[in-house]
Amino acid sequence: MLEYKLNNDITLRMFNVNDADALFELTMASKPYLREWLGWLDYIESVEDSKRNIEGRIKGLIETGGFPKSFAVIYKGVLAGTIGFNEIDRGIQCGTIGYWLGQEFQGNGIMSQALETIIEYGFRDLKLNKIEIRVATENVKSRALPERFGFKEEGVIRDAEWLYDRYVDHVIYGLLQNEFLQLNHHSEAYIEAENRI
Repeated sequence: MLEYKLNNDITLRMFNVNDADALFELTMASKPYLREWLGWLDYIESVEDSKRNIEGRIKGLIETGGFPKSFAVIYKGVLAGTIGFNEIDRGIQCGTIGYWLGQEFQGNGIMSQALETIIEYGFRDLKLNKIEIRVATENVKSRALPERFGFKEEGVIRDAEWLYDRYVDHVIYGLLQNEFLQLNHHSEAYIEAENRI
C-alpha cells in the first residue's frame, strides 16, 4: 500500500474500505464547519455512503495506471482528512487537487505538508504537466495554500458552485511542472530521474 510518512505525526496513505467508519465519523463531526465550503455533505448520510466514496477512490487506480488519486491524511494515528486529485485530464496532463481537514485538526500545519507531498507526487509519479486548485473566492484559508506554494492565480469562474443556499465564485490557481522545478531545485533531479525509469 502506497504510503508517505511526512514526519512522526503525519502520514498520507491509500484509503481502504476499513476506513469507512472513521471517514463517516470525521465527516459528521465536522459537518457544520465543512458546510461553509463543501457542497457534497448532504449526500453523506450513512457509513455506507462513506464506504461507496472510498470504493470509488480505489477504482480510480485504473485511471492512473495503479497510482492512487487520493489519500487519507493520518495525524497521530487518526484519520484527519483527505487530499488528492478530484480530476485528471490526460489529454493535457492536468490534475485538479481537492482537500479538506476535520475541524479539530486545523492549525497544526497538516495540510501544508500534505499539499507539498501531493504536488510532488503529481509531477513525479503521475507525470502531470500542470496542477490546478479551485477554491471559493471567499475561502481565505484554503486560498492561502496554493499561494504559499507558488501557484499563479489564473482567473475566476463566476457562480461555479451551488452551496446549499447560494452560488459561490471559484478562483483557479495553476502551477506548471517547470515552475515547480524552478521553485524547488532539490526536486528537479528526483523528478528527472523518475521520468527516465
